[in-house]
Amino acid sequence: MLKIVKTSLIIAASSFVFANSAHANVNDALANICNIVQADDKGELRKKMRRVQSDYRLKLHDYYTGISCNGNSLIRTAIESNAVEVGTLLVKKMPSRDLQTPEADGKTLQAWIAEKGHQSSPIAAELNDRI
Repeated sequence: MLKIVKTSLIIAASSFVFANSAHANVNDALANICNIVQADDKGELRKKMRRVQSDYRLKLHDYYTGISCNGNSLIRTAIESNAVEVGTLLVKKMPSRDLQTPEADGKTLQAWIAEKGHQSSPIAAELNDRI
């Protein structure tokens, strides 16, 4: 009986260690995504998204809200950096319902674009077409 308890405790402890290391690996895989967005490197962003999807079975909408680039989301960062290719890719890859939900500051992307005066951005036009 004592062996069963010890074995189950060891299995539980090892699963916690594995879960924490997997979470850390996802963070490592997404570490420079803000730099990729700011540099408007569409090819590198596609590779990173494919790698995260194949290694961790996560799609963009699974980790989008968890990433912040100087307090902005990835699409906001693309708009501010005038990264048109990456911004349009992100808008196309995100589900339209997620594009309409408020972000961390409580504002939707459309409200933020209107507030910041980015209505003339091609990314804003793509966003309006998707919604």
